[in-house]
Amino acid sequence: MRKKVYVEITNVCNLHCAFCPGTRRTPRTMSPEEFALVLDRLQPRPSYVYLHVMGEPLLHPQLPELLAIAAQRSQKLCLTTNGTLLREHAQALLRSPVLYRVAISLHSIGENGGNPADAREYLENVWSFSSRAAARGVIIALRLWNGGAADAGNETILDFLREKTGCSAWPEPRARSFRLSERIYLELENAFDWPDRSADECGVEFCRALREQLGVLADGTVVPCCLDHDGDLALGNLFTQELAEILRSPRARAMLEGFSRRRPSEDFCRRCGYALRFNRINPVEP
Repeated sequence: MRKKVYVEITNVCNLHCAFCPGTRRTPRTMSPEEFALVLDRLQPRPSYVYLHVMGEPLLHPQLPELLAIAAQRSQKLCLTTNGTLLREHAQALLRSPVLYRVAISLHSIGENGGNPADAREYLENVWSFSSRAAARGVIIALRLWNGGAADAGNETILDFLREKTGCSAWPEPRARSFRLSERIYLELENAFDWPDRSADECGVEFCRALREQLGVLADGTVVPCCLDHDGDLALGNLFTQELAEILRSPRARAMLEGFSRRRPSEDFCRRCGYALRFNRINPVEP
């Protein structure tokens, strides 16, 4: 059973972050009927469905209906958001019995300008939602995935979190994640290079793609992971095919076998900076 499946309910976003490559695909939002079909065809059922590839999931105009569809199937949900729309959608999210984890990209606010008052209001809304969600059992991951870049407003963010938590000191800089309060965590990560066909090969040997995760884009296209932002590695379409058929395709099998041999079959994968962190993992047979 795959632990994670990333389902892109919309590829439209309300921000333009330097960290995110965006997508050249036609703007599209997955309908509730399509979302239900995707969940039903994810067999065996994954442990978690992440509402994330590209786009801002809180922009979906029928988000409460999607949450209800997942609840009908007892499918645990995680989502990644830039946090700018949390105030508007807080009640729908907090009422969901299947919302398991919310990751909030705090570096988004620093990368999109704005004045200090805007940043303060944004952080207050994020903290208010995070506190209420954590009290209901939802795990909150507050992300600074920009390598500590001073020009991205990190100090403002960290000062705010110190104020809210009463923490006067942080763990060692090498700590990647640590608890701020019950069920609320701060994640510190370096920025990474998204896969890009025009980049040089970077020495990737192994990846968890297809073995532990896969992605479904807003038009139903199945891709091996959440970093395939333009659908370069399309394997099939879950709107018209069963997942088992898609994963039996020659391309999907070649990808699994290539990672097991530590020789990625796809040129795209050999140019993925994120996958470098998996090189030390001992792969298993496909």
